[in-house]
Amino acid sequence: MKLKLSDIRAFLRRADMLLFFLCLAASVMGVVIISSATRSYNRPSMVYVQIAALIIGIALYFIFTVIDTDIIADQWPLLLVTEIVLLLLLIPFGSAGDTGNKSWIRFLGIGIQPSEIVKVIYIVLSAKHISYLRDYRSLSSPLSVLQIAAHFGILFLMLLGISGDLGNALIFFFIFLITMFVSGLQLYWFLFGIAGMAVVVPLAWNHVLSTRQKERILAPYDPTIDPEGYGVNWEPNQAKLALSSGRLTGTGLYQGTQTQSDAIDSKHADYIFAAIGEELGMIGCVVVILLLTAIILRCVYVGMHSRSSFGMLVCFGVAAAFTFQIFVNIGMCLGLTPVIGVALPFFSYGGSSLFTSFAAMGLVSGIHYKPKPTQYTSFADY
Repeated sequence: MKLKLSDIRAFLRRADMLLFFLCLAASVMGVVIISSATRSYNRPSMVYVQIAALIIGIALYFIFTVIDTDIIADQWPLLLVTEIVLLLLLIPFGSAGDTGNKSWIRFLGIGIQPSEIVKVIYIVLSAKHISYLRDYRSLSSPLSVLQIAAHFGILFLMLLGISGDLGNALIFFFIFLITMFVSGLQLYWFLFGIAGMAVVVPLAWNHVLSTRQKERILAPYDPTIDPEGYGVNWEPNQAKLALSSGRLTGTGLYQGTQTQSDAIDSKHADYIFAAIGEELGMIGCVVVILLLTAIILRCVYVGMHSRSSFGMLVCFGVAAAFTFQIFVNIGMCLGLTPVIGVALPFFSYGGSSLFTSFAAMGLVSGIHYKPKPTQYTSFADY
């Protein structure tokens, strides 16, 4: 079938091109910073991997824009099996990344982080399940809450038990929390949840988390942990030093003292915001924050104007995941939040993170792409 110019124009008019260009601008800026941050490694292949992931991500963005999100969600049994199998594959094939978590599956020199893929699947499945219960059952009934909580709880425990990836596990928790809140769940369930956490958190602290994980969580708030700064506080201290040395305009690309040395092991990944601050200064940091904020607000806007509760929940789920990652990652570099290995979306090195971020944004674009009814349904209507 021959593609007509009018078809292309219609597609560009209906797809969320504003969201696409915001994501593209952020990821291109990320590639540039990664090329600077990895220069001391003498491994240009890392930049090539990021560019390849960007190309794949762009393709996924437009694929998921065109495919009806409801059709994807209707395949929920397959999606449910897929997310479980992907995490189970970490048991025989998982390998540790830079953070020491058993979060990666590597083959032929290529690493895939299953939790990044599962995160997108979870957003779709959770939105499908909640919207179904909300529209056709009683969302606040004990059975409904138990079903939704069980889905989240199984994935959360698998992430902690199999990979030890507390950072990604907490992203799932934030998605779960926000989607349940915006769906209109009765507030007394949140009070029950707080009471339950008061019991579960101490047990997890004493029996699930390792000593190193505890130290990394407490380090920003307890000066007695690594007081000399040669242990868990080394990289956060170096990141703060890099940010402070950048001042207003930065030292310039490929010119940062901390960035061009090996003082920060994860300067291209978890601490890329520190590299941005050192070499592009406060101006560069502000640009990054504005880009990411605009992306989140666009997701919220599309969700608020979605014609279905399912579409709204998908958009808010994506926005929740990105908000948590951005807050924690930047907080890590500023010494305000624990170091739990959370990437900065579109900027941190990682092919899995980049192309799944574009896939998630493609879902949002797909919701925007759908033909709208005569009048928009506002968030207030839910």
